[in-house]
Amino acid sequence: MVNVAGQQMERPTEYSAVNLLKDAGVDAERWNRIPDEATIKRTVEAIEARNIRVIIVDTADEALQAVIDLIPGGAEVMNGYSTTLIEMGFDRVLEENPKGWRDYHAVITAENDTEKRHALRRKSVAAEYFLSGVQAIAETGEFVACDKTGSRTGAWPHAAAHLVLVSGANKIVPTLEDALRRCREYCLPLENQRAQRAYGIGSYIGKYVILDREETDGRVTLILIRQPLGY
Repeated sequence: MVNVAGQQMERPTEYSAVNLLKDAGVDAERWNRIPDEATIKRTVEAIEARNIRVIIVDTADEALQAVIDLIPGGAEVMNGYSTTLIEMGFDRVLEENPKGWRDYHAVITAENDTEKRHALRRKSVAAEYFLSGVQAIAETGEFVACDKTGSRTGAWPHAAAHLVLVSGANKIVPTLEDALRRCREYCLPLENQRAQRAYGIGSYIGKYVILDREETDGRVTLILIRQPLGY
């Protein structure tokens, strides 16, 4: 096991929610709360009833260790952009790559030909292990992801052999309708601010994916963190 215990992995960045809230004009009191333990327990039970494995941890540091332990040495790995993964420190671990993973993202960014790079991005959703953040989790067990182009959500329904989702408990809301509203009323304004600062252009929701139930045993794992990470 590659051990990262004792290192500080939770790293708020300029694009973390805390640095976007003021300009985004969102209701953080409503959409960014950590539920009580009874709600977390009920939500985990509902998720597991949908054939999705849940690993629940207390800290971002423990979540990162769970990710490292979950992915075998030498495996093909791809991840969509995720503030949660960055705050956990996954980008640094991927760069150091102590388990010799085949980093699909590095292959894509090293390709200078635009058409070839786009082709690689399309293929990357079928990676052996695809890591992704989550925009909302309903207490009834459904997950919701939203994205502008679908590059971060294309792996969810079927393509990736193993889908590893990471989420702070702040993403939990009562119902599926609330999950969709969280995407529109909270995630989008924050992502719009991030896109404006990072790329000079705004964002919009072009794709929604709802993960209701998984057919393949062991394909999807959620690492749920009892901390407010990501948005």
